[in-house]
Amino acid sequence: MGSFAPYDSVQPTILTVPGLGGSGPSHWQTLWEEARPDTVRVELGMWNTPHRNAWVTRLDEAIRQAQAPVILAAHSLGCLAVAWWAELSPQPYGWPVAGALLVAPADVDRGGAQAELKGFSPTPRTPLPFPSIVVASSDDPWVTPERAHSMAADWGSHFVDAGPQGHLNAASGIGWWREGQDLLERVIAASGDGRGQALPPSKARSILAVSATDAAQTHYLGG
Repeated sequence: MGSFAPYDSVQPTILTVPGLGGSGPSHWQTLWEEARPDTVRVELGMWNTPHRNAWVTRLDEAIRQAQAPVILAAHSLGCLAVAWWAELSPQPYGWPVAGALLVAPADVDRGGAQAELKGFSPTPRTPLPFPSIVVASSDDPWVTPERAHSMAADWGSHFVDAGPQGHLNAASGIGWWREGQDLLERVIAASGDGRGQALPPSKARSILAVSATDAAQTHYLGG
């Protein structure tokens, strides 16, 4: 992958990155795309037969075409596409991807994982070159809380336990997922100074750690 062109706008573009099978009409990613003018889906293609390199290439193309700093909002196997993109990308810290919300990352390394997931194994362990939050449920059938927390630690992401909400998808009944929107705003706050400059990693981490924890306490733990 080559170098990135500079951007002029400081208003981030939100790119949603769905997982296996894509995201249907009731999925929070689809609802965000419909409601937010700053939010666009990355059309990875081959939703039911994903190929790691093809997905990473499509994601790279979408990031390059965005005319603003990019915030990624990924779900399930989409989180692994983001991790692999970061593994293979030359991007410096915070640009052009300025942050990411990584929701319910699929455990592609676990025994008995679906064949469609195995092509994304092994899970990258390199720290992500942008501030990020990993959100996982305590009863997700695709990943244990311990494994999700381990991925967050490897990626340098702040971890948020969403409690027992399944795979944090349409079947979880979370709809628009107001809690996720709040966490997305925390990522945006940690991603830059509003003038197109990335915050120092230590400052970004402090914003995520305090703000994301506050949001989780309020929404998931009752304050």
